[in-house]
Formats: sequence, C-alpha cells, structure tokens
Amino acid sequence: MSDPDPPEAHQNSPQDFVAAHNRARAAVGVPPLVWNDTVASYAADYAHQRYGDCELEHSGGPYGENLAEGWGRLSAVDAVGMWVSEKSCYNHGSNSCVGGECLHYTQVVWKDSVHLGCARVKCRNGWLFVICNYHPPGNYIGERPY
Repeated sequence: MSDPDPPEAHQNSPQDFVAAHNRARAAVGVPPLVWNDTVASYAADYAHQRYGDCELEHSGGPYGENLAEGWGRLSAVDAVGMWVSEKSCYNHGSNSCVGGECLHYTQVVWKDSVHLGCARVKCRNGWLFVICNYHPPGNYIGERPY
C-alpha cells in the first residue's frame, strides 16, 4: 500500500515555496515575498505546457522566472535550494556572477519583487519541472538585487 501523503508532499505547498524563498531573502535583509494566485496560475499554466518535454525553456512572459528540473523527488524546497546555492557565485561588491551562474539566486532575493507564484509538474518522461514566477521581475542590468 502506498503512503497517501508522502513526506515530499509536505515540501511542495505554496507555503513551502514562500518559506524557502523568504529564508534566503531574510539572510540579506530584503522584505518577504507573498504568494499571489494570479502569478501562481501563470506558473501552473506554463508548467503544464512543459509536461510533454520538460525542457528548461523560459516562458517569455511578464514575470521574473526561475526554472528547475530533476529526477526522483525534486521538491519545491530542493528547487529553491538549487537557486539559492548560487549565492556563492554572486559578488555583491562588483554586482556580478563570479565563477558560475548566479542569476537564479539574484531573482530569489531581488528587493523589488513582492509577489511569488510557483508550480511543479511531473513530466511525461518522469522528470519533475519546477517554475517560480516573480512580480515585479528582477535582474535588471546594472541594478543590485539588494
């Protein structure tokens, strides 16, 4: 008999997405994000569009956006953790990525982003696709995230 409420289900709620983001934001002193159903609906619609191929292709929509994919039990908390792990590549002094990717991290902590909406879908190929959208978007060239 399968567990009707597996442990990973407790890491994929809107509250889990928000809490994971806000831990990173609190660490650098920016205000918390709040869940927004309109932004979440956009994320869910796009996640379902990716069901067939699970490609890490940005939606090109009006929001800031982070994407992740993985195999197995990639949770909301795991995905946000992947983005936040890029902090080590961000140099606040020069406002640049050093030695790797950091733009997922800078979107997570972008001071002017207020609203968050995320979704997670299991694709046809068995992979998991996670998307978070941010309003207003961040990562403006020449501006610091915080």
